[in-house]
Amino acid sequence: MPATATALKTPTDLPLDDSNRALMDALLCIAERTGDIVMGYYNDHDKAQIAFKDDNSPVTAADRAAETFILGALNSLTPDIPVVSEEATTAGECPEVGDLFWLVDPVDGTREFIAGNGEFTINIGLIEQGTPVAGVVHAPARGLTWVSTDLCIFFADNHPPRQAQVRPLPPDGATVVASHRHGDKTALDNFLATRRIKETVRVGSSLKICLIAAGQADLYPRFGPTMEWDTAAADAVLRAAGGLLYDLDGDPLFYGKAGFRNGAFIAEGHAGDQPNGGGAVLCTQTQGVVPPHANSR
Repeated sequence: MPATATALKTPTDLPLDDSNRALMDALLCIAERTGDIVMGYYNDHDKAQIAFKDDNSPVTAADRAAETFILGALNSLTPDIPVVSEEATTAGECPEVGDLFWLVDPVDGTREFIAGNGEFTINIGLIEQGTPVAGVVHAPARGLTWVSTDLCIFFADNHPPRQAQVRPLPPDGATVVASHRHGDKTALDNFLATRRIKETVRVGSSLKICLIAAGQADLYPRFGPTMEWDTAAADAVLRAAGGLLYDLDGDPLFYGKAGFRNGAFIAEGHAGDQPNGGGAVLCTQTQGVVPPHANSR
């Protein structure tokens, strides 16, 4: 098992109760150790063993190794809480879930991993009664990590954590984040025609949602298919930062649906505009945090 280069810990001056602090520290440890495993494959693509699933989506040895580690770690941490994870579920190994369960995407953005642009993430989200209540999103190639319970902490390499919130909508228009490869372009263009838009930035994986939580983007409309494990951890982060991820009826996204499949959704910041707005998130200085391979269009 790879050794962790740096141990992320919740700052001691945060108003966290002992149980939330312990959970956040455990999630940080699991995500960081998983990142070490994944980077071993990222830095040596000959080990990646790229294959394709029935839906033509890629899977690598990094996905499988990361999932094996996360499942073992969560089963040790919370043995009574079932874990729904992407690769196991795809293979037909999905536990029955109730009001409390984990959703795991061991490597979100496998195509970004294969492309070598660093825009992939490790995602672990805890669901309670259909709502994401805790989560961690770790982008090991970017040195970025978000972890949340009732508040969220954002770590970036070589920067101390610092408080931030989803930002108010800028007067010159929203920064939209969109996928490099996925989604319904016609539906996206029609939706954006109803909004004042400054720019659109293409970003891979759950980083799109997390950039809204960090106050660096404002809006992520998604009209293509996703699975619940794609969004759960980042949704927990965004809610703790004062934003919201909601369906086209305006309701917060619900988890534990049949097949764990999401419909279309909108992720949005706009502090104070959403019913749960105003939560606190700790982050580093924002300059340079947007992945350098992202591009405005």
